[in-house]
Amino acid sequence: MPGRGSVAPAKLERVDTLKRQLLAHPMAALVGLRGVPANALQSMRRKLRDRGHPILVAPNTALRHALLAAAEERPSLRPLLDELHDQTAILTAEGNPFSLSMELRATRSPTPARGGEIAPADIVVAATTTSFKPGPIVGELQHAGFPAAIEKGKVVLKKDTTIVKAGGVISREVAGMLTRLDIFPLQVGLELRAVVDGDTFYPPSVLAVDLDARRADFAAAHRRALGLALEIAYASSATTPLLLQRAHRRALLVAVAAGYPTPATITPILARALREAKAVAALGGAS
Repeated sequence: MPGRGSVAPAKLERVDTLKRQLLAHPMAALVGLRGVPANALQSMRRKLRDRGHPILVAPNTALRHALLAAAEERPSLRPLLDELHDQTAILTAEGNPFSLSMELRATRSPTPARGGEIAPADIVVAATTTSFKPGPIVGELQHAGFPAAIEKGKVVLKKDTTIVKAGGVISREVAGMLTRLDIFPLQVGLELRAVVDGDTFYPPSVLAVDLDARRADFAAAHRRALGLALEIAYASSATTPLLLQRAHRRALLVAVAAGYPTPATITPILARALREAKAVAALGGAS
């Protein structure tokens, strides 16, 4: 960092403010702002600030100086420097990094491609019947790589097709066709780059937890464990009522089969006897 005497006081104050904010909270994150419209960003910042997660926007140079200064007192912040690039902001907060990741993912929404962007994942166009009327659009689709044809007077895409592979450039021609097909392959919103919580560094891949999938996994594991416990007759608070119900059903079946009369078995025993008597009577009548 250049000598403090050669830097404008306003810039020094900004770096000091950023440093103090970084050291005042246990959790610090770098957030990507690329592609977020200014009005949408203001709304997102306001909502996050209301939840106690202020976003600090400043030039990357100021952010770097602030991180370097803060890391002298809190070394765990140093890995964030490797993620400082492009349009970036700092977010400081209390709480849980996983909850923060979910909050930031909730700010993202699909947006159309304009051409020139890098595909974040394979862009797959499914086979479908389009709303286009037969005409020049068929040739335009085919020229852009879409498997278009006319069937029964309608423009169709004949098979599922990967139009752009992950990491490939979305051409302007393909982008225009995707938009006309109402396919929005990009996401706009706040991008979590990395989080430091206390002394622990979290890359975004670690925080991208699908809670619905995890809940389904736990539910499936519970069902399998319960089934195994019942099979081996392992008694617990969860299995004892079910084991007793199963034992009761089996005892009732044995008692009925043996003709052992009790208040619980007399009705099914008599019903069985009646069925057998009718069957015998039917045989006698047939002879």
